[in-house]
Amino acid sequence: MPDALTAAADRLFDAITRGDIDAVSRMFSPEVAVWHSGDSRDSDHRRAVKIIDWFITATVERRYEVLDRRFFDGGFVQQHVLHARARRGETIAMRVCIVIAVGADGLITRIDEYFDPAEMQPLLAAG
Repeated sequence: MPDALTAAADRLFDAITRGDIDAVSRMFSPEVAVWHSGDSRDSDHRRAVKIIDWFITATVERRYEVLDRRFFDGGFVQQHVLHARARRGETIAMRVCIVIAVGADGLITRIDEYFDPAEMQPLLAAG
């Protein structure tokens, strides 16, 4: 199972890095639930894809510096630093811990993403 989970993790972060929102959308189960720090509720598939699309549109460059990745039955936990550059040149280097559950079909069923929302401010101000 770790090989399949490693492949799923690599595909997800590679698709975001490349700005391929369609690939990200296809990786999510139709019933995916996504929660981010600062959210009051989970996001469904449509809203989760919309948020990633905003991030991809707001940035011209994205890179994940993986600090650690650990597997559990049906998913993984990853710590990384998300480096991104906004269209007007603002940059972020945001430390993130993300917990991702992957179904038997290889689709992502749940994401819980922990970060300091204030670290996104340069991207929000750039809009």
